[in-house]
Amino acid sequence: MKVRIDKWIWAVRIFKSRSKAADACRSNHVKVNDKSVKPAFLVEVGQEIIIKKDGFSLVFKVVKLIEKRVGFPIAITCYENLTSEEELNKFDSWFIGKSNSERREKGSGRPTKRDRRQIEQFKDIF
Repeated sequence: MKVRIDKWIWAVRIFKSRSKAADACRSNHVKVNDKSVKPAFLVEVGQEIIIKKDGFSLVFKVVKLIEKRVGFPIAITCYENLTSEEELNKFDSWFIGKSNSERREKGSGRPTKRDRRQIEQFKDIF
């Protein structure tokens, strides 16, 4: 059995939509065994897939073929994540220090020009 690559990477939840998966294939962001593939490429069990997504290079090995999108617990059984520790740490180092957006008290309204200047001055200190 073989499955289209765009369908498979969408079904195992690597991309949110099938059209985004197909666009990634057309943009040469998806490679199978180090060869760029089109969305209609038929993938088989045991093949290695390299996906460039959001500045990261993800590597997966196909363990099971599915055509329909499934829940995450089932999806992770369909592939083996071969992404190197270096790439995974790249994500961690990028994510460290990122915090939630600033919040104001409810009902306090929009910051005035004076408030904005004080906020910017405070941020420059740190």
